[in-house]
Amino acid sequence: MADGYEFWLFDLDGTLVDVEWSYAREVFDDVGSRLGVEFSEREMEVLWHGLGGSRDAQLAAWGYDADAFWTALDAVEDPVARAEATYLHEDAAALADLNRPTGLVTHCAEFLAEPVLDHLDIADWFDTRLCCSPETGYKPSARPLELAMAELGVESDARGVYVGDGQSDVEAAANAGLDGVHVERHDPGVRGRCVLGDRRIERVDALLQDAAE
Repeated sequence: MADGYEFWLFDLDGTLVDVEWSYAREVFDDVGSRLGVEFSEREMEVLWHGLGGSRDAQLAAWGYDADAFWTALDAVEDPVARAEATYLHEDAAALADLNRPTGLVTHCAEFLAEPVLDHLDIADWFDTRLCCSPETGYKPSARPLELAMAELGVESDARGVYVGDGQSDVEAAANAGLDGVHVERHDPGVRGRCVLGDRRIERVDALLQDAAE
C-alpha cells in the first residue's frame, strides 16, 4: 500500500512535469541543423519521451551518433526557455502534501532542472535532488537512487518506492531494491510496449492519496 512507504523518490520529466511540444520541436530542429539531419515527428516523440527505452540504443538503431546527439542537445537547450515551456501535471500537485522523506532523481541536467523547479516553485517539495551525470551514473543503474537514499538518511532496510514514466525507472527501482511505480503518460500503442513495474498508474495523486492523509 502507498501509505506503507517510508520514503519516496520521483523522476521529473514525463512523471511530474512535461514541456509544450512546440518547444521540443524547436529543439529538435536546432539539433538536426547542427547534425545535418532531419528528425521525423515520430523520432522526436520517441526520443523526447524515451518511449523506446534506452535513448542511446534507439539512436544507434536509427543510425545516429548518440554522443553527437547529446552534445548538440545540451548546446541548443536554453534553461530559461525550457523552464518557461514546462508545466506541472495537474495530478502531480498532490506531491506538495506528501509528509515522508522525498527525493528527486532525474536524467535532466542540473542546468535545466533547477530553473524548472524554481519556475514552477516546487523545489521545496524535495528533501534531496539528484541530477544524473557520468559521476553518479544513469538509470537503470541503482547508484543514482542509492545516492539519493543516502542523502535522505534512510535506513538500508527502509521500504521505499521510485515513481517514474520510463522503463529505466522501474528497472532502476528494482536494482535498488525499491518498488517501481510506472506512470503511464502515453498510450501503450503509441509507446509500442507495456512497461511493467510493481504498479502502473495514470495519475500520481491516486497513488499519494493514502500517504498524504
